Amino acid sequence: MTSVPWARLFHLLAILALLHAGAIFGFFYAWVCSTMWGLDATDPNVAIPAMQAMNASVRNPVFALGFFGTPVVLAAAALAAWRIEERRGVFLFASAGLLYVLGAMAPTVAINVPLNETLAVLVPPLEAAAARDAWQAYSNPWQFWNGVRAVAAGGALLLAGYGVLDTGRAPRALL
Repeated sequence: MTSVPWARLFHLLAILALLHAGAIFGFFYAWVCSTMWGLDATDPNVAIPAMQAMNASVRNPVFALGFFGTPVVLAAAALAAWRIEERRGVFLFASAGLLYVLGAMAPTVAINVPLNETLAVLVPPLEAAAARDAWQAYSNPWQFWNGVRAVAAGGALLLAGYGVLDTGRAPRALL
């Protein structure tokens, strides 16, 4: 038999996990469908310093909360689901966390951040051909791996959403 406080904690964590997963998916998705396309459409001597500035600005507490907090909240929701014997909730939230860590965090650390660090050392204006080559060498792999991150974060969001819906009690349990 589950206790009401644990059930309420689970549902609160489930909703927080959904919110975090949605926020980080939205972050990666925005880069996919607007930011990088806009930068690709401009002069590389404009795109390079713009991307350098965006990469520098993303190192902030708001982003850190979403990026690093998402797997923590997903894991907490899975643990709370385990505590109240919501087996599908355990599976869904743990799977969402694993998918996010392997599909979004790992590529960020292993690929996107090193690409950002390589771009950071360039000092525009560069000769036009050099700027174009440098931007293409950066943008193409960065966008591919950002697409991977967006798909993984979207999958985590779907799993978390299903975890909230699957319990069917979230809205009532929080009242």
